[in-house]
Amino acid sequence: MNNDKIWLSSPHMGGTEQEYVNLAFDTNWVAPLGPNVTGFENDLSVYLGNVPVAVLSSGTAALHLALLQCGVSAGDEVICQSFTFSASANPITYLGATPVFVDSEETTWNISPIFLEEAIVDRIAKGKKPKAIVAVHLYGMPYLVDEVHAVADKYDIPIVEDSAEALGSTYKGKNCGTFGRYGVLSFNGNKIITTSGGGALVCPSEEAKQHTIFLATQARDDAPYYQHSHIGYNYRLSNISAGIGRGQMEVLDAHINLRRDMNVFYQELFKDFDGVTVFTEPNEDFHCNHWLSAIIVDPAKTNGVTREDIRLAFAKANIESRPLWKPMHMQPVFENCAFYGGKTAFRLFENGLCLPSGSNLTSEDRQRIEKVIFEVLSL
Repeated sequence: MNNDKIWLSSPHMGGTEQEYVNLAFDTNWVAPLGPNVTGFENDLSVYLGNVPVAVLSSGTAALHLALLQCGVSAGDEVICQSFTFSASANPITYLGATPVFVDSEETTWNISPIFLEEAIVDRIAKGKKPKAIVAVHLYGMPYLVDEVHAVADKYDIPIVEDSAEALGSTYKGKNCGTFGRYGVLSFNGNKIITTSGGGALVCPSEEAKQHTIFLATQARDDAPYYQHSHIGYNYRLSNISAGIGRGQMEVLDAHINLRRDMNVFYQELFKDFDGVTVFTEPNEDFHCNHWLSAIIVDPAKTNGVTREDIRLAFAKANIESRPLWKPMHMQPVFENCAFYGGKTAFRLFENGLCLPSGSNLTSEDRQRIEKVIFEVLSL
């Protein structure tokens, strides 16, 4: 058995990506426009249910432009899920606004509708009605869409849906990324599909898509010379990167099925070990792409074995694993921001571990993973 590194989530090429990239070179379309950009946007639009999509340089760029188009500006407040990656919160600060963090609920690990409403009511009482809500489908798991949107609608606050990890996930049969006013996708190297780097913004209208593209291409006015009436950004995806994306779209569903198979593998692996819970869908309304599979470890039921014990055992075997996200309200950079909730996000961080989940993992990789788990938990 070899000892090559087993990664948490590495890129997985389908085979046709090079053809689209070669086409870009052969036709000299190497700028941030061209047939691959148009084709990739069309592929994503059709996949998500014929919605307008603008492809951009990153998911972070998409979130930035979404918040900007929701009217967020300096001095505003934006509610954000605390249990997430920092890229969900950083763009709020780009606009001079302040994040207000909200705890998760136990079933989906995503934003709690109860604490969300508590935060909104309190911020309004303090004279600061939030301008937007960033809700995240963490690890590909849809948040409580009906309950969260009911709260947002009640107070007329737009939701920017962070679906960076959730392409291919659905709630009640509808694609994640299409519930909010805007939806954010990411094609970073570790995502379900990759363009090396890159992202996309799912827009509420064709007009909003065109305005997104305008902002993402330095906001150049329609004039025979360079004239700018708005601040713009260099956020458009290149035609070469979009070519990779077009090839990746051809294998997206197959790769999702392989990641879901990995989640089933972990459910079977841990079913006889007390104190280890595999994160999976709470009911049939949720269909998760299982971008990353994760577990919660309860040392009181595992004879004292902790999340960290498992992580270190994996590391010793040259297998990558990672603690769940450290909540944003616990991060030094956001220590002065308001937080509403209890200890759910903290407990998840303290006891949770992300496991190798890639669509390119082999049977031998699974055997190595299984061997480590049995050695650690059978002590």
